[in-house]
Amino acid sequence: MPNPTSHVTLHERRPAGLGQIDISLAELRGDSARMAPHWVAPPVTPADPVHPSLIHGVVVGPASARLVGSMPGYGD
Repeated sequence: MPNPTSHVTLHERRPAGLGQIDISLAELRGDSARMAPHWVAPPVTPADPVHPSLIHGVVVGPASARLVGSMPGYGD
């Protein structure tokens, strides 16, 4: 069986500036495809339904409220 990491190569990249990523979408997709076989996700177990009468509201932190409030679809 071939070594699964034998096809992995390191890319020399220039340091990216603040808010910039120095990688193409194709490189990101390739890197992700090579990493995917190494990560196993746990099985998803669905949550039990909750009766609406037991839901008494949602508490959201101020930073999250500002973030959602600034979204055009939700803030108006």
